[in-house]
Amino acid sequence: MARQMRDRLPAWPSQRVGLNAPDVQTTVCAAALLADRTRASIIAMLRAGPLCVCEMAAALGERQNNVSNHLARLREAGLVRAARHQQDARWIYYERDEEACAAALGALRGVLDPGPRSAEDGLLAEKTTPACRLTCGR
Repeated sequence: MARQMRDRLPAWPSQRVGLNAPDVQTTVCAAALLADRTRASIIAMLRAGPLCVCEMAAALGERQNNVSNHLARLREAGLVRAARHQQDARWIYYERDEEACAAALGALRGVLDPGPRSAEDGLLAEKTTPACRLTCGR
């Protein structure tokens, strides 16, 4: 592995002072949200479709208020949305915002995927990620 990296290094080291720092704010927000086991589990569970807090709490072995707090963070970030049940408005069901989840995945992939290399200097080419409305609440 180290040998492969040595093979890609420039023949004569020179300082590249014109480098720009990448904008990774969306990636950091997505990673921070999903770094919590409960929030990551909620996002995974909602792949199957809308669920209410009591269903998620039972499956996760968590208290409902704890799950509600995690759902609030996911809603603030735009990854999850809520809707009241049509026949009984006391029930709120949560579902994933698939567009926002795809954008978060794209942001994470943009940092973790090995990108195409620039021909002239061997640096990773700049990657673009879809527009994402992820926000870091805290």
